[in-house]
Amino acid sequence: MIRSLLCILSMFLCIQVTAQQTVSISKYDPHALFSPLTMPSNQGNTRTATGEPSPQYWQNRADYEMKVTLNDITNEISGSVLITYKNNSPIELPFLWLQLDQNLFNPNSRGQARMPVGTRSRYGDAKSNFNGGYNIKSVKLVDGNTNADFIINDTRMQVRLPKAVKPSGDVIRLKIDYSFTLPQYGADRCGILKTKNGNIFAVAQWYPRMCVFDDVRGWNTDPYLGPSEFYLEYGDFDFTITAPASMVVVASGELLNPAEVLTTEQAKRMAQARLSDKTVMIKTESEIEKSEATSTKKLSWHYKISNARDAAWSASEAFIWDAARINLPGGKKALAQSVYPSESKGERGWGRATEYTKGSIENYSKRWFDYPYPVATNVASNIGGMEYPGIVFCGSGATQDGLFGVTDHEFGHTWFPMIVGSNERRYGWMDEGFNTFINSLADDDFNNGEYKQPAINAHEIAASLFYSGSESIFNTPDAMKEGNIGTALYFKPGFGLHLLRNEVLGADRFDYAFRMYINRWAYKHPTPWDFFRSMENAAGEDLGWFWKGWFLENYKLDQAISTVTFENNQPANGSIVTLENLEQMAMPVTLSYETISGIKGRIKLPVEIWNNTAVFKVKVPVNEALRSVTIDEEHALPDINSTNNSWTNTN
Repeated sequence: MIRSLLCILSMFLCIQVTAQQTVSISKYDPHALFSPLTMPSNQGNTRTATGEPSPQYWQNRADYEMKVTLNDITNEISGSVLITYKNNSPIELPFLWLQLDQNLFNPNSRGQARMPVGTRSRYGDAKSNFNGGYNIKSVKLVDGNTNADFIINDTRMQVRLPKAVKPSGDVIRLKIDYSFTLPQYGADRCGILKTKNGNIFAVAQWYPRMCVFDDVRGWNTDPYLGPSEFYLEYGDFDFTITAPASMVVVASGELLNPAEVLTTEQAKRMAQARLSDKTVMIKTESEIEKSEATSTKKLSWHYKISNARDAAWSASEAFIWDAARINLPGGKKALAQSVYPSESKGERGWGRATEYTKGSIENYSKRWFDYPYPVATNVASNIGGMEYPGIVFCGSGATQDGLFGVTDHEFGHTWFPMIVGSNERRYGWMDEGFNTFINSLADDDFNNGEYKQPAINAHEIAASLFYSGSESIFNTPDAMKEGNIGTALYFKPGFGLHLLRNEVLGADRFDYAFRMYINRWAYKHPTPWDFFRSMENAAGEDLGWFWKGWFLENYKLDQAISTVTFENNQPANGSIVTLENLEQMAMPVTLSYETISGIKGRIKLPVEIWNNTAVFKVKVPVNEALRSVTIDEEHALPDINSTNNSWTNTN
């Protein structure tokens, strides 16, 4: 038996050596790409092998009641937050962790410390003299009315409890009094825009927020450093913002006291807007000029948003304000509205912002999942683009296709990560990349393709995707070079889903599986592995090679034609095209050919042609000589070397 096995092994070794001798120089190892991708198992049985939450899945909840006041002279926001935290986990919690993200703007924060002097960054400035961060005035355990034992470490606060929060539904309430000064430019998340009619305050990360306690890592306490965004629990938000009476205040959710803060005319116009597909002015530019700013007379704006993971708001006396109706599937309605300064008005500018907002929300609701909030608010600010539930901040200088693009992108985030609540702090590509993908379809959809983009020449972009300093998608944003974030978090994962949809699965199978993923994980916390499993199961395809090559690693693609010969040297017998895979990524092959008499044809080959070899021969079923053969004629794949993709008959 041993002698027989050794003989068989020797035979395979001989065959292997012979095969290697016929292969061109290639970096491709089929085993590295096609060996089974072993995904982490879930020890708590809360997530299934099909990529969906199991019946044992649990998720904690945080509800917030906030009352804050804006001081438009000092830029200080002060007030209190009452947090009701429910422990649905099977584990008792002897302590709680909260996020204090405004502490990034303390000059001694970790985020500021990691900014090299002299380096411009959207996330911090090591030379800044701004002394921001929270002033935590008190932390109380509401039940018992006792002061809490807490420590603050950078952007986190730990509350050490005298009695643990019991598992399976126990509730604890915290009341925190605090204040902070809003930075002029807060890491492209919040800030203050100066306009000729007054400041625009865009306010986010404005209250202590619960860290997520989940079934994957327990407490998620990664510090906020700037590039990596947020990971938050779902709950209801009931909040009141007190500001100068001359200001309009917009926020996540629905305004609960319009009679107290709107003029009679504004209320009338708002009622008209709720019935109109055309934009209706709520507050005009001339009405801004008539207002008189004062810091003594105040109004309190009361808002509520339900089953959300965050809330944000904006206030200004400089706002022009308009709105229109959003039509949702099943006959439901919502409201699109925009607020912007005089400098941003006009049909080329923010005069169409509400139209863009309405179009974006209606499109994504139709394609993927219903928009869940009563209002969608677009705010012109000094922030290039940032998303929150029901409200987004976009650059006040954006115009035309740029304004449509940023509006569509930021509201696209409603689906990732507001509805599908992935961990942005660790897996930024699961919101930015997925959103970039759905944006690419929206470009075609809006207004009969008004801003439709030309087809991507993937050969041309391959060099930027895989240049020598490029990084894998599967890194935290904090661990990436800032210059790579646009590619590795946004474009490359978005383009990867485009490839999966159009070159691997086909639109029908992909869209069905993608919608299934959204529905399974709406208002829950998926991991990358849940996404991978869900897509594979719903599409019915082992995609381990694709996840590995495109997302987990940074593999390049280089498919080539090495030779074209005739079977038995007779053109009438058909042609044999030898293909080679020269880099570590693989993709399906589309081979186009033309014979000397002008007959054209196309052969599509599955990715499995590469699962055990770097060289593959395909017969072209023609009975005359070929004039030319090309792989990926439409430049759909990011092939790094176009020069070896074609063959021309020189005889």
